[in-house]
Amino acid sequence: MNASQPAVQSVIHQLREFWPAPTAVDAAERLRMVLGAAFGIGLTSLLSHALQGPPGLGWIVAPMGASAVLLFCLPSSPLAQPWAVIGGNALSALVGVACVHLLPWPDVAAALSVALAIGLMFALRCLHPPGGASALLVAANGIADPRAALVVLVNALLLTAMAYVFHKLVSRHRYPNRNLPSRPDPVTEEALDAVLARYNEVLAVSRDELRELIDHTQRLAHQRRLSDTRCADVMTREVTTVQYGTPLQEAWTLLRKLGLKVLPVVDRGRHVVGIVTLTDFLEAASLDVHHGFDQRLRRFITPSQRTHSDRPEVVGQIMTRKVRVTREHRTLSDLVLLFDSTGHRHIPVVGEGGKLVGMVTQSDVVAALKVGALLDLPGHAAAV
Repeated sequence: MNASQPAVQSVIHQLREFWPAPTAVDAAERLRMVLGAAFGIGLTSLLSHALQGPPGLGWIVAPMGASAVLLFCLPSSPLAQPWAVIGGNALSALVGVACVHLLPWPDVAAALSVALAIGLMFALRCLHPPGGASALLVAANGIADPRAALVVLVNALLLTAMAYVFHKLVSRHRYPNRNLPSRPDPVTEEALDAVLARYNEVLAVSRDELRELIDHTQRLAHQRRLSDTRCADVMTREVTTVQYGTPLQEAWTLLRKLGLKVLPVVDRGRHVVGIVTLTDFLEAASLDVHHGFDQRLRRFITPSQRTHSDRPEVVGQIMTRKVRVTREHRTLSDLVLLFDSTGHRHIPVVGEGGKLVGMVTQSDVVAALKVGALLDLPGHAAAV
């Protein structure tokens, strides 16, 4: 191998890093952008022919070509909104005229016109890159006639109107973007402000569009997590159970001592035959009034010590027999539908042979989604 080949390959590799990533726009959309720009510039030029601009300017100015790129290819960008296009171009042209009047040195007038135009566009919230070109065009050609600003204004108005019509009838993209009040979500607002402040630069996307992208990305991440995560990944495996013949007092003590809300009822083979909840106890004891609640509950769960009794004494006599169960391989999306359709908050999980292997709750699903969202944050995966 030639000794110089590794060096050449290294240079090629470095140059590739500067090659832009492919644009995520299909061929049909690209064609619409091309036709939109042709439509906008063509009609703007045609309708502007009647303008009598100063010598050296013509009826349509070159910066409109750059404005067309923004209007027809990046309609959601803050730089492409009507006030940015119209105000940015026309005011910058006025700045160029003023600099020609005030400064006898063409190079200084050209430089200062662009700088002052950018400052003015920032101050008036109409930052538009072609505005700098409008200022430079006027100043570099020594045009001191205020009609230059009028030509630029009419061009910008017409081109913006063409963009509105084109997006309304052809592309179906939303244009212009409305500056809607922020939704009442202070945490998200603060996070978004912090991210924008960290970048400290003008982004070619509006705040609302950025929020939409974030929300959509989060929804897709949640959907992916709902589809990829299995019941076995989130369920509780160590489940306290009781049997049909477990005394009520013992079951009640387990519920209260362990802070549980449900107890699966299993047979000797660990097949689920029912489920007993706090509600089952209260309904069986007819504890729908608060007066004497403690005493009545204590009497209900205390064994009668008789061979025959007219009241329930074991779990099997008060348990709910119709139990919805789920399988280990079911996804979180399946569980969400199951919880929603049954109204249950605790569902037993069965494995091979229908034997109980765990318990899954709504809280387990919510916790899994929250943890997944944290792992999606930049830098968190590395920290873990």
